[in-house]
Amino acid sequence: MIAVLNVHERALPAAPETVGALLDGLGSPDDRLWPPNWPPIRFEGPLAVGTHGRHGVVRYTVSHHVPGRWVRFRFTGPRGFAGFHEFAVERVDDRWTMLTHTLVVRPRAPLWPLWALFFRPLHDAVFRGVLDRAERELTGTVARPARWNPYVGLLRAATARLAPRLAEEARPVSRTNAKV
Repeated sequence: MIAVLNVHERALPAAPETVGALLDGLGSPDDRLWPPNWPPIRFEGPLAVGTHGRHGVVRYTVSHHVPGRWVRFRFTGPRGFAGFHEFAVERVDDRWTMLTHTLVVRPRAPLWPLWALFFRPLHDAVFRGVLDRAERELTGTVARPARWNPYVGLLRAATARLAPRLAEEARPVSRTNAKV
């Protein structure tokens, strides 16, 4: 089975507590981390171990959480993707804090091409957007904003037909409507 390790990180000019506050607001009505031009990330309740969440077609459960420092999400969907993704906040020095997003996933053999051709380009684009959003929230600007390559633009255009479904996906997760 092929395993994927995908890491995005950015040093931010802020204290860990300030960066951690952005992380703790993830998926909340006051979310200042998730980029607004992507299907929203939603949780069934506060960010805590056992909480179910999703964005678009991706489903997960919070498996580990240290408020303001670290959160890990175990994938529960789409079917055929086993693994997790996580955010970590780590002090670099007195002025800088590293915000890291790590994904470890093992797509089953028939899904490997789907990961490589569809999920990975979109994943990379959205998490570059997360880091841009964090930098903008903390500094008011982004030194080198991420740009979508033409392929990501094509994938987003092709999936635009799914807009009604994605709107449905944006509803808050509850035990009655969760498919996790």
